Amino acid sequence: KSWMEGVSCKEETENGENKEEMLRVPSILGIEKPILPSKVRGYEFYRDKLKSPKYVIAPMVDQSELAFRMLCRKYGADLAYSPMYHSANFAKDRKYRQKHYFVAPEDEPLVVQFCGHTLDSLIPASLIVQESGAAVAVDINLGCPQGIAKRGRYGAFLMEEPETIYDLIRGLDKALQIPVCAKIRVVGKNGDNNANEGDMELTLRYAKAIEAAGASILTVHGRTRAQKGHLMGLADWKIIKAVKENLSIPVFANGNVQSFEDVEKCFEFTKVDAVMSAEGLLKNPSLFAPSIEKPQVEIQVEDKLK
Repeated sequence: KSWMEGVSCKEETENGENKEEMLRVPSILGIEKPILPSKVRGYEFYRDKLKSPKYVIAPMVDQSELAFRMLCRKYGADLAYSPMYHSANFAKDRKYRQKHYFVAPEDEPLVVQFCGHTLDSLIPASLIVQESGAAVAVDINLGCPQGIAKRGRYGAFLMEEPETIYDLIRGLDKALQIPVCAKIRVVGKNGDNNANEGDMELTLRYAKAIEAAGASILTVHGRTRAQKGHLMGLADWKIIKAVKENLSIPVFANGNVQSFEDVEKCFEFTKVDAVMSAEGLLKNPSLFAPSIEKPQVEIQVEDKLK
């Protein structure tokens, strides 16, 4: 189905009653009994566990590593996402985890982000993180627009598979005792994800389906899948605002945040629960601390020529 058709979010028995199925963990874990998690979700999770964060470090491959996260936390960031990890590699390869997965007691709260398209890899990877106690939640990457994501069938290239997305979030939510979050891009105009303009109605359907599947927090990058590189353009805060107005879970905004002034403007316009920054923080790790005096470096022309 496409987002234009919508997604069925409830299963019913023959007599019309709603049915809640129990998820069985994939056999590769050697666990046969159903896992029935008891956990906080949505705003209860946002307020009680995360302490209502406002300034968020985005997941960035090879960038949002431990040292960088700690630096940003020093200057105002109050929630961090890990780099995106490939769930299959993370679950099966100890060396992969040893090379890429670094955490510290001071690095909290932390959300660990995974990419993948099957529960066979996402559940065991997430269980490793859950059992380590280092992360308060896991996030599914549904926003990566790069060619490697297309080849790997993850990120924004799952947008054409709404039932897969729904099953991934629902399955993880049932299997884990920590919440599941998601990060998306907006749906392209008229459902064309190669378009440079977003479609508000279809993005709302997309977001509502993700909420119905069990996501506790949704981060919306206000660009389409095609808006990257020289076609990046501006993120559409109007669509992010509409998502915030129509969902009952916390919504984070991502896109167009290069300064603290942008952060304030984003809060004022979208009314989101938190603002997430990626490139802005790479340029200025103290972006969320406007009172910090930035170092001024002056280079004299004659010194440069010597």
